[in-house]
Amino acid sequence: MAMQDVLAVILGGGRGTRLWPLTKLRAKPAVPIGGQYRLVDIPISNCLNSGIHQIAILTQFNSVSLHRHISQTYNFDVFHPGWVQILAAEQTFTSADWYQGTADAVRKQLFEIQVTEAKDIFILAGDHLYRMDFAALAEAHWRNEADLTLAVKPVAAGDVHRFGILKMADDRRLTAFAEKPSLAEAQAGFMSGEDPARPFLGSMGIYLFKTEVLVELLGSDLDDFGSDVIPAAIRSHRVYGYPFDGYWEDIGTMRSFYEANLALAQPEPPFSFHDTVRPVYTHMRFLPGSRIYDVRLDRVLLADGCIVEGAEIRNSIIGLRSIVGDDVVIEGSVIMGADYYETEARRAEGIAPAIGIGRGSRIRGAIIDKNARLGPNVRIEPFPHGTDIDHEAWTVRDGIVVVPKNSALPAGTVIAP
Repeated sequence: MAMQDVLAVILGGGRGTRLWPLTKLRAKPAVPIGGQYRLVDIPISNCLNSGIHQIAILTQFNSVSLHRHISQTYNFDVFHPGWVQILAAEQTFTSADWYQGTADAVRKQLFEIQVTEAKDIFILAGDHLYRMDFAALAEAHWRNEADLTLAVKPVAAGDVHRFGILKMADDRRLTAFAEKPSLAEAQAGFMSGEDPARPFLGSMGIYLFKTEVLVELLGSDLDDFGSDVIPAAIRSHRVYGYPFDGYWEDIGTMRSFYEANLALAQPEPPFSFHDTVRPVYTHMRFLPGSRIYDVRLDRVLLADGCIVEGAEIRNSIIGLRSIVGDDVVIEGSVIMGADYYETEARRAEGIAPAIGIGRGSRIRGAIIDKNARLGPNVRIEPFPHGTDIDHEAWTVRDGIVVVPKNSALPAGTVIAP
């Protein structure tokens, strides 16, 4: 077997409600991360670095910006057999429904999947942050003559409710599965003695199927991989686990998204984009280096094309084309930047305030989405954990203030508990 016989399918069709309002105008895999990447760049880069060059992305909601990013970024030359393509939800003579779940999304695209003649199919999520060699997982899959292989990781007792929990035999064959069980349920039948601090095995949402097995399983009325397909496969097929103990984070919630971003700015981040051997790819941009004047920076990830004047920035992400005015303080925040530079002619149209963070503003514990306009002397403070508020121009999710894409906050706006 060889990696050229493997197809990767990335699931990107969900509504992304847990990341609202970041998903108000875009699909979840198109949400920016790390200043200049998008979430979908992570699984695609893992595939390319592992020798997988046939990649399909399933989309459904708010998919325009995701389609644009894929078409502008992942283009192979005519001498290379690979491709990255979009498989969008569509009405047909046999089905007029939207995707009803992760498995149903793949079922509705089985024809497109089968015409690739791939022998094995990776099913991947579009909202995880990690770096993995899929070729090593595939080698274990073939060595075990497995019908299905799942990537698994050790999980602490306090996290079992977030994962599908598995029981694995000594030969790594999986014998039982429970989708997000209670701690009592997990302790009753899924304890592992290998790591007392993390005594359970959780599914990472990374699956490698034999193609014929995937087609067979999807022939039944099963709509979701986690709750339906995986338990059925364990009962009827050869299913193995592939242990992985590197950094992996599901960043599907606002809190996890926020914390994963800020971790990237630390002196020794748990995940680094500075890997030249297995890099993360993204859209090539022709931007100048960032210009900074009289600025104090500490634990900051600063992207290209920014203009920062007289600011103090700590423990934050400053994204592409960010404009930060004089006497601004930013702390513990994710500033996503802008899609374009605002020209004098555009400012003359009367759009106010200007794109960026206005002078004298104080921004703490916030996510400022792209093209946001914050006037002078805006003050934003974090709310207690668990706080959710919906306002016309801003939102609070789990205590994190989010200013949506293209929103404007007038001069002097105060958002605080």
